[in-house]
Amino acid sequence: MGRVTTRRPVLRITADTATRRPDTLAVEEPLEIRVGGEALTITMRTPGHDVDLVHGFLLAEGMIGSREDIESVRYCDGVDENGANTYNVLDVALARGVTIPEGTGRRAFATTSACGVCGKTSLDEVRTRTRYPLRNSAGATIGTHTLAALPETLRRHQQVFDSTGGLHAAALFTLDGALLALREDVGRHNAVDKVLGWALTDNRVPLSHSLLMVSGRASFELVQKAVMAGVPILAAVSAPSSLAVDLAAESDLTLVGFLRGDTMNVYTAPERIKTG
Repeated sequence: MGRVTTRRPVLRITADTATRRPDTLAVEEPLEIRVGGEALTITMRTPGHDVDLVHGFLLAEGMIGSREDIESVRYCDGVDENGANTYNVLDVALARGVTIPEGTGRRAFATTSACGVCGKTSLDEVRTRTRYPLRNSAGATIGTHTLAALPETLRRHQQVFDSTGGLHAAALFTLDGALLALREDVGRHNAVDKVLGWALTDNRVPLSHSLLMVSGRASFELVQKAVMAGVPILAAVSAPSSLAVDLAAESDLTLVGFLRGDTMNVYTAPERIKTG
């Protein structure tokens, strides 16, 4: 696996002083995902938990729905100038009888760490049908006091962010506030793919009694990923986009934004949030 952080020289200026020193940065490298030896996409990510990322990506794209749909995932022939494996190419072998569904076309160019749905040919293609409709999670509820404690728990477990200040985080919690898993990445969508991929390989999907928490804003693609994994509640410390709210309402996902301290905005499906 590649390095998660690296060091670079920096000129540090404070008030009237300037000093040169090394600074710790989050690594960003390309990951090529292949299916059956054929290139599917390239995404820019922070190395680490790559197998989780691939499982979560394929789940969110509607290509798989359980861990049994994948036979194997292996690193292959990505090498640097010295011939060493860069661990930047992963090839997925689907299980016998599993094929890529119609409408989940290959992406013809690299997706950046800021882009989750780049390369899609139409909005209708993005609205992938989930195998786990959220109407089956009607009994999933969480109290506001439990919700209010989640951002601090998320922040406390962001280990790489502490040294770089440059990573997003996504975490899965039980509905009583217990942390199940947390992943960090330079890309918001990659962090979510990694944590959902962990859940898939741990046989926890659909996540019908879990909550997904993200460290930034809630965009359309993050709502889409939650819906595809059967997550009934998505909470973000920042704002949602209008399209994220529209998709959450359409999918019966509870979307919480501006979760800071004991304040929050509940945009959709508020019946899952218990006050008092």
